[in-house]
Amino acid sequence: MSTKMKSPTGLRHMVFLSSALLLFLAAALGLAGLVFCGPSPSSAAGSGHVVYIAPLDGVVGVPMEEFTDGVFDSIGDGQGSVLIFRMDTPGGLVDSMSRIMSRIADSNFPVVVWVGPGGARAASAGAFIAMSAHVTAMAPETNIGAAHPVTGSGGDIEESEMSRKVMNDLTAKMRAFARERNRNASVTESMVTDSVSLTAQEAFDQYVVELLAADEEELLAALDGMEVDVKGSAAVISTGGREIVRIEMPFRLRALEVFSRPDIAYLALVAGVLLIILEMRAPGGFVAGIFGGVLLIVAAYGLRMLPVNFAGAALLIGGVIVVVADIAIGGVGIMAVPGIIAMLFGGLILYKAPGGELLRMSYGFVVGVTAAAGAVFLLVLRLVYKALRRKPASGFDAMIGARVKVLASGAESGGTCMALVHGEYWSVSADEAEGELSPGDEVEVTGVRSMTLLVRRVDREYPREEI
Repeated sequence: MSTKMKSPTGLRHMVFLSSALLLFLAAALGLAGLVFCGPSPSSAAGSGHVVYIAPLDGVVGVPMEEFTDGVFDSIGDGQGSVLIFRMDTPGGLVDSMSRIMSRIADSNFPVVVWVGPGGARAASAGAFIAMSAHVTAMAPETNIGAAHPVTGSGGDIEESEMSRKVMNDLTAKMRAFARERNRNASVTESMVTDSVSLTAQEAFDQYVVELLAADEEELLAALDGMEVDVKGSAAVISTGGREIVRIEMPFRLRALEVFSRPDIAYLALVAGVLLIILEMRAPGGFVAGIFGGVLLIVAAYGLRMLPVNFAGAALLIGGVIVVVADIAIGGVGIMAVPGIIAMLFGGLILYKAPGGELLRMSYGFVVGVTAAAGAVFLLVLRLVYKALRRKPASGFDAMIGARVKVLASGAESGGTCMALVHGEYWSVSADEAEGELSPGDEVEVTGVRSMTLLVRRVDREYPREEI
């Protein structure tokens, strides 16, 4: 007897039913995380008269910009408080830098940038952010400067009218903040025009920074009692005996920080374009095109060419479409891999509602949906693998491995041995090593040649079903 394979329609219905069930469970787990776990804010909310300390580590990009916005939003008015940014950055995007500087300039409370601990730096865009602070401090063995603008790939900007506009704009920005904070404008300006970089002691001696502090304790002691100008009004910094609240960058932003680096974003942009060109020149499978599209959206996010919420939505929706399309056309999971990756990045990036307020999506929801998509992907692979291993039900291949008995010897059938297979009489032929076949011999079909079955004698019993 033969086994019947499940129809493609039934298999497809089973896959879609399993997909819907897994996605429903993931959504339920995600909503439960929203209800019971609540939001996971990037910082601790607090009232006034608090010293807040937050890091500005890594590349100046969209994640750092979002983190800075979250810090100021959580502090609110912050009357009587002070915010200290601990900085260590090689620089980054001009747009993100300008956004951070604007938030510092618009602050209602003193903002301090401390370049530390030892070995840290405030280079390029970091120098601009440090100069926008009401108080700038540095630890020994740190440096600041080298703020000449470069391209996203790290090369020099070509000489043109546009490059002169960019240079003049950044120079004026640096000079304006230096004069507003009573710092040496000519030295800070040379950081932009001549890529001047200063050590902590040199910056202090040339009136570029106000304080030298080896650690946070020394910094807090030096800040206590200082008077600064905050939006035209005098404010006295008080740190003695104040509560210290540390604000750390959440994991989501730390993960996205890698892809917001100008060099990585630029590399993703170039690779995405090349993959799409490859797909157009040698189409087949759409894998290169899908990967290229994902890289382009990630690069657009990192380089701020797309709004954050639009990039996240595009990745999320595109990932779902690719996964569903892979299941529908039977792509054996090849297309589902970039689809799941796109869904994961889309969930990490998609955090803003249309109005710009923080939505604070549940990590359980993002991980749950991605895990569900991965489970569907594995389920499809398992079903396809089982289907490929299932014995064919018809055709020549279905006869391979079948156990039959010889019905006639060579003399009784004109020199040809016969066997009944699947209701049909076939000529059978054994290898020379097998010897002559006799009626009643049990043989196993090993192949088909023309209209003759190739067999071998079975010398022992196997737990297989006779045909």
